[in-house]
Amino acid sequence: MKILLNGVEKSFDFDSITIKDLTTLISIDRETIVAELNGEIVASEEFGNVTIKDGDKLELIRFVGGG
Repeated sequence: MKILLNGVEKSFDFDSITIKDLTTLISIDRETIVAELNGEIVASEEFGNVTIKDGDKLELIRFVGGG
C-alpha cells in the first residue's frame, strides 16, 4: 500500500490499516493530533474505525503548546 502521509509518499506491506494502528506503528501520540483523510477531518474517537487504503492522502497535524 502506498499513501501520501503529510505530503510524503510512504509504502507499507499491508492493504489497509486504521488511523489508530498507523499512529501506533509510527509512534505518534493520538492525544495531540488532528487527522485529515482525503480532505476530511476525522474525529479522534473514530481513529479505530477509519481505514486508510492504497492511494489515500493522510495529514496528521500535531498540537504543540508553548508560550
